[in-house]
Amino acid sequence: MARVVLVHDFLMQFGGAERVLQALASLFPDAPIHTLLFDEEIVKKHFPGKVVRGSFLQSLPAGVRAHRRLFLPLYPYAVGRFNVRDFDIIISSSSAFAKGAKKGAHARHICYCHAPARFLWEEQEDYLTDNHYGIFMRSIVRYVLTPLLHRWDIASSRRVDKWVANSQATRQRIQERYGASSTVIYPPLTTFNHRRGQGAHPREYFLLVSRLAAYKKIDVVIEAFNALGLPLVIIGTGPEQKRLEKMARKNIAFCGFVSDEALAKYYENAFALIVACEEDFGITAIEALSFGTPVLAYRKGGVTEWMKEGVTGEFFDTQTSAGIRNGVRKILHNSARYDRARLQEIAHRFDKEQFREAILRLVA
Repeated sequence: MARVVLVHDFLMQFGGAERVLQALASLFPDAPIHTLLFDEEIVKKHFPGKVVRGSFLQSLPAGVRAHRRLFLPLYPYAVGRFNVRDFDIIISSSSAFAKGAKKGAHARHICYCHAPARFLWEEQEDYLTDNHYGIFMRSIVRYVLTPLLHRWDIASSRRVDKWVANSQATRQRIQERYGASSTVIYPPLTTFNHRRGQGAHPREYFLLVSRLAAYKKIDVVIEAFNALGLPLVIIGTGPEQKRLEKMARKNIAFCGFVSDEALAKYYENAFALIVACEEDFGITAIEALSFGTPVLAYRKGGVTEWMKEGVTGEFFDTQTSAGIRNGVRKILHNSARYDRARLQEIAHRFDKEQFREAILRLVA
């Protein structure tokens, strides 16, 4: 029997990448999880009974670990020290560092890639904004650390034997960045399957479910809804939260982190979910569809692979207040055309069982 180990970048929050890790952990219940840093409460709640091992950085006090941006230069070294060389199969869940785990001589490394380290490449300015670096630290990151991390990122990609992309958009980035081919296996919809098929609910607001980070372009959505005056509910936390709250007028509510049960109700009662940035896949959009809720999305990235205008929702083409306002008006105008049952049927294409079968075939 092959021994499997799972490697993940960080377990400090629970988002789309962590839901994929959760699905992988259920497929390989005996596989331990290695991660650079983890939050004990996240592990206890979402990975009960699993063996989770942090890097040497995990021994630092919790208050220090919370400032993980300070350890950026250490992550390549830390992931290379993971004790995983006795395993037959490494499955990394990576958007940055996990792919750098070093395998044994006869092992195979499968990388489920959420994105090829976008914060090191095309989204570096947003990364610097989110982490509130001053002029000195920006210069150090931009001119000293970045060239070193670029070299490591490309070199560590050669430790992977088989790439799995979460979308065709990610598959193309893997090819461009690392010169490697990959298999597309879409992430699973695992959270709300039991709620599908329920009756209609009143539409009360537009919804945004996202980490509050610069690259998510939430400020543009707030500008649009400040002008529209329509109700907008924002679910999520992040480094941009205080700035965004100061921007928002009274028609915009920030709800922070909510439970899956509460999130389900928000999805059910929304006019539409808004996806304002280029998502590599966009699992929240699929979650919205599973409740029969349409999506208003920026026409770029993974959502373009399954979104159909007038059926699952609408696109906007510019990340501007005007572009989003026009999209909102289109959603409201076409609201009668979005069939709940049809949207739920489309969401079902990303069922957990299909993910399970595809991963097991690949590992076999």
